[in-house]
Amino acid sequence: MVSAGDFRNGLTVEIDSSVYQIIEFQHVKPGKGAAFVRTKLKDIKNGGVTERTFRPTEKFPQAHIDRRDVQYLYADGEMYNFMDNETYDQFALTADQIGDTLKFVKENDMVKMLSHNGQIFSVEPPMFAELVITETEPGFAGNTATGATKPATVETGATVYVPLFVNQGDKISIDTRTGEYLKRV
Repeated sequence: MVSAGDFRNGLTVEIDSSVYQIIEFQHVKPGKGAAFVRTKLKDIKNGGVTERTFRPTEKFPQAHIDRRDVQYLYADGEMYNFMDNETYDQFALTADQIGDTLKFVKENDMVKMLSHNGQIFSVEPPMFAELVITETEPGFAGNTATGATKPATVETGATVYVPLFVNQGDKISIDTRTGEYLKRV
């Protein structure tokens, strides 16, 4: 059991039979009245964010989230297929379960599967991806304003903004959490 006074960012707890991850918390001690904890919670099953306040003495069971490495095999229409590398079991998730988390993931890449009580609810891509640019406009000499970028399509079909000196066929590193260009590889 975790009391509301011990909340930390990233902690997962069960509240009202749902599993939430704490995004933000703030201990508030008003001059008059009792202290309370103001939180911003993300429902890990559907992704919704809510704000709630708790008394610091309220207790909640901590939710255990299982993270396993699985291999992304291929997309088959609305289904995305994965394989557990330890048991070689294959399973498929729907596009609704995946969302846009795989937009920087190539076939046969490793991802983390997140589950709670055996129920898979999300897939986490690796933090960084190295992808080849398949389409972009050529950069022009002299067009070098500070921080100037142009759109580029990578091999997974996603669009990222890259500096003007990056060309078609270049391999780049991308932060998959934000979709930002990091460097040429």
